[in-house]
Amino acid sequence: MNDKQLIEKIGAHPEGYGLNGTYHSTVMFLTGIDVGRSGGLLRGFTEWLVVRRGECNSFYWHKLVLLDQFPDVSFQNWKDPGELTPEQQQQAVEHLFSLVLEFLELRNKPRELGLMYTRYEAMYAHIWG
Repeated sequence: MNDKQLIEKIGAHPEGYGLNGTYHSTVMFLTGIDVGRSGGLLRGFTEWLVVRRGECNSFYWHKLVLLDQFPDVSFQNWKDPGELTPEQQQQAVEHLFSLVLEFLELRNKPRELGLMYTRYEAMYAHIWG
C-alpha cells in the first residue's frame, strides 16, 4: 500500500484506526505514522503549506492546516478541543486529509517538488540572507 492509499483508507474509516474525529487525535496519528517512516510521509508538507499560503511564518503544519481552513480564527492552542465546535473538528479533519492527499500528489512529482522547495527558499531568501 502506498502513502496515498494509506491516507485515503484512514480518511475514509478513521474509527477503524482508533481515531475519535478530533483534529488533535488525527494530527497525532499522522505524526506517528510520519515518525515511524523517519519523516518520509510528510517531509516537505510544512514548506508546501507555507508556499501555498504565500506567507513566511514559523508555524508547523498542524497550525497551518487550521489557519487554511479557518483564516479568521485565532488558534492560541490548537490542541484544545474546546476551541473548535464538533462541526469545525470534522471540517478540520476533512481538510487535513484533503491537503495531505494534494501534497502527496506533488511529492510524487520530483520536478514539482523541486519547484516548491525553490519557491520556499526564495520566500525566505531575504530573511536568511
